[in-house]
Amino acid sequence: MLPSVGVVKVLLQSLTELSVRALVVDPVMVSTSGDVLAGPSILSTFREELLPIANIVTPNIKEASALLGGIRLETVADMRNAAELLHALGPRNVLVKGGDLPDSLDAVDIFFNGEHFYELRSSRIKTRNTHGTGCTLASCIAAELAKGSPMLTAVRVAKRYVETALEYSKDILIGNGIQGPFDHLLRLKSGSHSFRRKDAFNPSDLFLYAVTDSGMNKKWGRSVVDAVAAAIQGGATIVQLRDKDAGTKDFLETAKSCLAVCRSHGVPLLINDRVDVALASDADGVHVGQSDMPATVARTLLGPEKIIGVSCKTIEQAQQAWIGGADYIGCGGVYSTNTKANNPTIGLDGLKTVCSASKLPVVAIGGINASNAGTVMEMGVPNLKGVAVVSALFDRENVLAETKKLHALLMEASSSSSKIQ
Repeated sequence: MLPSVGVVKVLLQSLTELSVRALVVDPVMVSTSGDVLAGPSILSTFREELLPIANIVTPNIKEASALLGGIRLETVADMRNAAELLHALGPRNVLVKGGDLPDSLDAVDIFFNGEHFYELRSSRIKTRNTHGTGCTLASCIAAELAKGSPMLTAVRVAKRYVETALEYSKDILIGNGIQGPFDHLLRLKSGSHSFRRKDAFNPSDLFLYAVTDSGMNKKWGRSVVDAVAAAIQGGATIVQLRDKDAGTKDFLETAKSCLAVCRSHGVPLLINDRVDVALASDADGVHVGQSDMPATVARTLLGPEKIIGVSCKTIEQAQQAWIGGADYIGCGGVYSTNTKANNPTIGLDGLKTVCSASKLPVVAIGGINASNAGTVMEMGVPNLKGVAVVSALFDRENVLAETKKLHALLMEASSSSSKIQ
């Protein structure tokens, strides 16, 4: 909250002297009770001097209205218009927060980067403990930017954190005011692992995505753990642990053993379908299918740090994965495969269509092996980051050798694709 033009001027001078690399402006101008905390002269200084140097500005609908001369904001369409008008004042990105939007069942925020609008939705949590949510959101965005996250990723992580904190502390009873506090320290209280920040998801990890199959490994007389170790040594960049037949206890023990191998090599481990096993083993995330737990529910259970992937065949499914908070989509089956019965294929054309429409990074799945992986990667679609394989690695006698061969093919195909682009 900047109460005078003089304070704003001092801030601007300090920002110039310190060469601030990323500036997050949260214009605290209207209190929850409706009091205006900034007069016309301060609003003018904000518009003319502070917003043009901001990397992102994060007003709620009341603050956005004040910055834009009192325009009415009552719908999501109004929020989009406000975001565009605010962007014209100079900030590189705008986040109009819709927590106070009337008659909205969801908490809807509009992010605009000058080219694209992103509608960020989350469940509206019924609680009086909302004091400090805006300040926390802006601070979390700044912290994520300091760690090197792209702007949209920083905003999404911040929104998830605030949502998680609101849910965790919704029943706290402190004081008699119209607002209570929400609990920033939930990660220190909700389990020994919950406060440990993992590295942000890196889409390049999808490059060679190894999906285990316990039946194939048994066929060749090796354990899943040994197979995972060999795949990683051969160049696998991420591992998905899949076992449809194992009991929960055995699956959990296998997950813990595989996680130890993956962590020692810095390779993420995801669990197929089983959010409970991912939580119990502290794996890096889950991959879910269309008939499994929705991404929104998985995100609520796992929190903002874990990786969530969703299998998609259509543009609509890819869009829903984005809205649900997924980090990537697995698109396919591209080709026919023996690992999933009655699984319709989408071919390269279908893959390209979904990739082109997806806001998320994509890994191609289904029937991919050394004979066709190069063709897939040479499509030249920017957000296609890799291929997922099962039989091509694990239904082979020498997992290490097959992984090395496939990795080399992918590297060559990626290099050729880059030259074409």
